Formats: sequence, C-alpha cells, structure tokens
Amino acid sequence: MGLFERYLSVWVALSIVLGVLLGVLLPNMFEVIATIEYAHVNLIIAVLIWLMIYPMMIQIDFSSIKDVGKKPKGLLLTLVINWLIKPFTMAALGWLFFKVFFASFVDPQSANEYIAGMILLGVAPCTAMVFVWSQLTKGDANYTLVQVSVNDIIMIFAFAPITALLLGVSDIKIPWETLLISVVLYVLLPLIAGIITRLKLDKKNDNSKPIEKLVERLKPLSVLALLATVVLLFGFQAQTILERPQIIILIAIPLLIQTYGIFAIAYFFAKRLKLPHNIAAPACMIGTSNFFELAVAVAISLFGVHSGAALATVVGVLVEVPVMLSLVYLANKTKHWFDH
Repeated sequence: MGLFERYLSVWVALSIVLGVLLGVLLPNMFEVIATIEYAHVNLIIAVLIWLMIYPMMIQIDFSSIKDVGKKPKGLLLTLVINWLIKPFTMAALGWLFFKVFFASFVDPQSANEYIAGMILLGVAPCTAMVFVWSQLTKGDANYTLVQVSVNDIIMIFAFAPITALLLGVSDIKIPWETLLISVVLYVLLPLIAGIITRLKLDKKNDNSKPIEKLVERLKPLSVLALLATVVLLFGFQAQTILERPQIIILIAIPLLIQTYGIFAIAYFFAKRLKLPHNIAAPACMIGTSNFFELAVAVAISLFGVHSGAALATVVGVLVEVPVMLSLVYLANKTKHWFDH
C-alpha cells in the first residue's frame, strides 16, 4: 500500500480545507467552473473522474471470469451483499437518519439530496481499492479479480435500475436520461477503454509487466485527480459548510453505521459458509467498500456540483479509508476463526 493510499484520508481532509478556503477566496472561479457542462455533465469533473476510473479498469482481467465456477460460495456472498442487501440498507439508513433522527436539523430538500448521495454510494460496489484490501488481508488475488470482474459486468446492467428504484422510493425525481448517460460515461466506456488497453499491452495473454508498469505510472495521477475533485466539490459547497459545518458529521454517522454493519453481516455469513480466510476477507471487503469515484460522478451529473448529494459522496471518501483499514486489522486478527 503506497504512501498516497495509506494516508488517503489525510490528503482528502487537507483537500477539503483547501477547497473551502478557495471557495471563500475565489467564489467567481468556482461559479465559472460549474457552468462548464454538457447534458448535465460537468466536463472538468468528468475528466478528473475518468483519470480516477481508467487506471482501475485496466487492472480488470475479464478472462478470469472463466474461473467463476471455482469456489462459488465466496462469489455468491459478494453478489448477495452488493446487490441484494447493501443498496437497500443504505437507503433505509439514509431515510431513517435524515427523515427521522436529523429531521429537525436539515431542511427536506437537503435531506433528500443527502439520502440520494448515500444511495449512490450503496449501489456502487468497490472496483479498485478492494485490491489493496485483499492484499492487506493476504487474500486470494486471482479470486478477488474474479469477484471484481463479475461485479463490474453486473454494474453495467444493475446500477441504473437499482439507483432509480431507490431514488423513487425516497421520493426523488429520477432524470433517467442523465442516469443512463452517467452509467455509459463512467462505467461502460472506461471498462471498454480498459479492455482495449489490456489487449494492446498484453498480446501474449500472460498478464505481462507492461500492464503493471502503466498502472503504477497512472496511480499518482489518479489520486491527484481524486484530490482535485474533492477540492472542487468543497469549493462549490464552501458557503454551506461554513454556515453549517456540523452537516459533515451528520452525513458521516449513518455512513459509519452502514459500513461496519455490512461488514458484520458479510463476515457472519462468511463464517457460516465455512469460507477459507483468503476468500472470506476479500469477499467481505468488496461487499463493504464503495466505488466512490462513480458515486461522486453520478451525484454531480444528477444533482449538480453544489448539491447535497455530491457532498454526501465526498464525505464517503473521507470516511471509507480509515474505516476499511480498521476492518483489515479486524479481519487479520480474526483469521483463526476461519482456518482450522
């Protein structure tokens, strides 16, 4: 785990501070950036999101799907958590906290947007950082690759319908056209670009070194793009945050409950299914973490750069890394629960 990944929450926190400062000092600059859009997609943010997502997609080897039948229990656990449990618990927690517990602290429009941001996080299963979590728990790297590949294929078809269903249940208007454009722009096209890149670099079909070298070269650029996105989003939100800084804490509370709760559910069933630890730990990490880059991009496309939905997805970035590191520690400490 590199310096950037290990201290990602620190860099995100510093980017938040920088974004708020710039938003106060240079509000006109952020207003101009916000107007650079096409079909409700902010073009500057879109470029930054692509810089984040493209390196992840290069790592996905879809030829690994031929091994999908091996050890099916771990894959089944991941799929059930990602697509049948996590999106719905996230929507339920968002509704419970912002419509009931925090109703007196948040206006109804903002509450809807925060819930929407949480839903987008819940429907976007992790694609890239899960390789880091798998490595840190000494997971089966090839099996993790199979799980991520299958999830990404499902995401192409399931992300938009589940998102629309949950946004509808939460009484949020669904701009279908923008949602579908977002899926194509931020899931399908990066996947295709990643596949083409792999085919160009891996002509011998042996997972050759050029792919690893390219990913390593692009990683710093990817992290810088993430931090630049955070700076922009908090610059757009600067006035709201200064007027109501407690909103960051209000958003973080249900996100923390969701993350630890989903891991507990996944870990319990992994133990009941008698999975080996090198399958169980990565399976639970995939089910727990989020593809926050996708969530951020779709939140901006659907609700705008100034929206509470965009803010909620970025708070998700801030919360996820330290929480996932604590879960890696827990998984490693409880290895003896699985290996007999």
